[in-house]
Amino acid sequence: MMIIDFHAHTFPDAISEKTLKKLSQASHTDYFTNGSVSGLLSSMEAGISYTVNLPVMTNPGQVEKVNRSLCERRESLLHQGIVTFGGMHPDYENYKSELLFLKEHGISGIKLHPAYQNTDINDIKMMRIIDYASELGMIVITHAGIDIGIYDHNYASVKQILQVIDHVRPVKFVLAHMGNWACWEDVEHYLAGAPVWLDTAFSIGKVSAAKGQTETPYLSYNLSEDDFIRIVRKHGTDRILFATDSPWEGQKDYVNRINQMDLTDKEKEMIYYENPNKLLF
Repeated sequence: MMIIDFHAHTFPDAISEKTLKKLSQASHTDYFTNGSVSGLLSSMEAGISYTVNLPVMTNPGQVEKVNRSLCERRESLLHQGIVTFGGMHPDYENYKSELLFLKEHGISGIKLHPAYQNTDINDIKMMRIIDYASELGMIVITHAGIDIGIYDHNYASVKQILQVIDHVRPVKFVLAHMGNWACWEDVEHYLAGAPVWLDTAFSIGKVSAAKGQTETPYLSYNLSEDDFIRIVRKHGTDRILFATDSPWEGQKDYVNRINQMDLTDKEKEMIYYENPNKLLF
């Protein structure tokens, strides 16, 4: 069975180790690759056919530099099994021309991260980006729910996301972390069934503590198997995307978690490959 991981991150070789250590300390969680492209490729040898690489723009000055670098490497990365998305920041002024540039250079989607960008997902600056990307037929994937390293405010709550859906009506809107990390009751009661895709990244199974720690304060925040399956079926198995959040989860281990669940073979095939393939290709 082919497997597409819809949510992973890499960092430039020169800063990958430093970046991972900093983020690991903030989140109290472990990491499972060295954070580089080569580390991701080694991880994919566990049976991942394609992985979507999601850049996160933490300031508007990164947008053009990072996107152009990714566009230059798009074909070579794709030949190795890495599908690269672009990134956008809500304070970047020329968002329309930048999104059009990405579209014209074969980039099929963008990543937003409201927490790292200090902007609520229903802010007009976010919604206009989502609206124009949707007009271009691009995928928009956003971090959704509490961020494990920035937990003082939910920048993309279920209520805010529903407002975006109502006002913008995006066509290819993907919510990371099963729709709203650590806010599972809101997901099940208010979001399940909405016209969006949910990715499974960093939402099921045990949270691994950072190196040097015996446990993480977020051990019980992920979904149980029963809760996960119930939300999957309420939302619609045809709108669930397999995703890991590598390097913050091990790809091989995450596949094993899904494999061991009481899902049908057809449901697993849809989550692993059919649904992400339909969106990407």
